[in-house]
Amino acid sequence: MNETKKNTKDKIIDFATNYFNQEGYGAITIQELANKMDMSRGNLTYYFKTKDDLLATIVTEMWDKMDKEANKRRTLPSFENLHNTAKLYYQIQKQYSFIFLDQHVLRHPLVKEKFREQTQKNIEDNRAALAFAIKLGNVKPEPIPGMYNNIAFITWMVPFYWLNQQVIRGEKTEEDAERILWSILLPHFTEKGINSFIKFFGKKYYENLGESFTVDLDSFISF
Repeated sequence: MNETKKNTKDKIIDFATNYFNQEGYGAITIQELANKMDMSRGNLTYYFKTKDDLLATIVTEMWDKMDKEANKRRTLPSFENLHNTAKLYYQIQKQYSFIFLDQHVLRHPLVKEKFREQTQKNIEDNRAALAFAIKLGNVKPEPIPGMYNNIAFITWMVPFYWLNQQVIRGEKTEEDAERILWSILLPHFTEKGINSFIKFFGKKYYENLGESFTVDLDSFISF
């Protein structure tokens, strides 16, 4: 493929992704997309015969970015990589928000099975990270059967649905998914693990995971 064709295809992918993010995948026809790009329908369908062909290319691009980071975690299942994965998830969700916010797209045959596969791998990666941390002496042995499998699940779920909760609650949320995950994980860290965490993130980060909880019942109860 020559450079002009390659550039045109990339421009269509980038423009369509942004346009779907703004208006929703189901709300846009291939003709409307062509009109918005000042292209003829025939020119657009030369590169992508259908809207589903375009979706397939977009989601493949997204999977490639996610898999690249996931493979790093499988090489070294550390909590440092959990930090990187949480950051990546948020970047991916902002870049491809129409996929994560639209249940019709999530259930689309081009997306559904791959997401299931990706989810299972992600949860397994979280289990591996916990097992690795226990072996290193950074995390205590499981206190109650099932707890760490639940935490591995939550550690996938919180970043995955982070954009959805921002939309529901409003965009002005100061806390991020990663700080919430550490709030769940840190109580299970050993002293060695806490020291390693502080060494990597800094004491200021460790001491500022969110707003302090109040035990003043008057602030919760009204008569």
